[in-house]
Amino acid sequence: MAYRLGIVDVGGGLRAIYGAGVLDRCMDGGLRFDLGIGVSAGSANLASYAAGQPRRNLRFYTIYSRRRETMGLWNFLHRRSYIDLDYVYSVLSNSDGEAPLDYRALRQNPIDLLTVATEAATGRARYFEKRDVAQDCYHIFKASSAIPFVCRPYCIGGTAYFDGAVSDPVPVAKAFSLGCERVVLVLTRPRGRRLAPEEDLWAADLIRRDYPLVARRLEQRAARYNEGLRLAEDCERQGRLLIVAPQDTCGVGTLCRDVDALRRLYDRGYRDGAEVLRFAAAGQGGERGRKKEDALPEQHVFRRHDWSAAQLRTT
Repeated sequence: MAYRLGIVDVGGGLRAIYGAGVLDRCMDGGLRFDLGIGVSAGSANLASYAAGQPRRNLRFYTIYSRRRETMGLWNFLHRRSYIDLDYVYSVLSNSDGEAPLDYRALRQNPIDLLTVATEAATGRARYFEKRDVAQDCYHIFKASSAIPFVCRPYCIGGTAYFDGAVSDPVPVAKAFSLGCERVVLVLTRPRGRRLAPEEDLWAADLIRRDYPLVARRLEQRAARYNEGLRLAEDCERQGRLLIVAPQDTCGVGTLCRDVDALRRLYDRGYRDGAEVLRFAAAGQGGERGRKKEDALPEQHVFRRHDWSAAQLRTT
């Protein structure tokens, strides 16, 4: 199948708030992608985008992340998982939760969604589809976000999964292989920043006994990430791809819960989302004098919700 415009959000723990900002700007600009591929927290960003719910994920990063139920040493000691993925993607996200995902809107949106996870037994990538999601059944996002050692693997249908970034951290090749003409790549590290193998060795050593093939994948993750970036940079020079990345991460790390820093990174993403609107407009045959604040043509607009300022206030 040919897709005119795709987007890849690589996630990155709480750094993925940058991608949430980018996608919120895209929603506010009325931009609709044909294909979305989400990795780890990037899959949650794309779920809210597909459901037409701007600023929904901002609450998760700046409010819910601070709760003991979401993440912390207590969870790690009592649940063997620093992040309680069931709390995030079920208790909060179900139809009776504080921030329900609009499942009906997600299903009705014509975007095709892929969510990347890693099989714990084999280390291979699994690309879940939108049809793998059901009302109040958001297991694929949990599987994609299960960071090795930080979280225990998440089981779906008897198969255990880890974070998708282990097996396909920058799935640009996947997007083009599916027929995308042009792709937006959302990074959560500064443009050009390469990973060093040493960054994942500690986690590989800690899980090697139980998950040797995932440990091997972790040892190779930096090389795959860097290879994906090289491909993206080549495609960008050809005009087929746009890389959107923060100038800096504002001090936000994978598990950072500093609200001020998180909000600054979100604001950077929202600002940089204007680049995506211009890239998409150019693909429509040029901007033709269109102001960057203008919405895109009507066929690219879809129904969306919004969150009031009161709802976004930290509690």
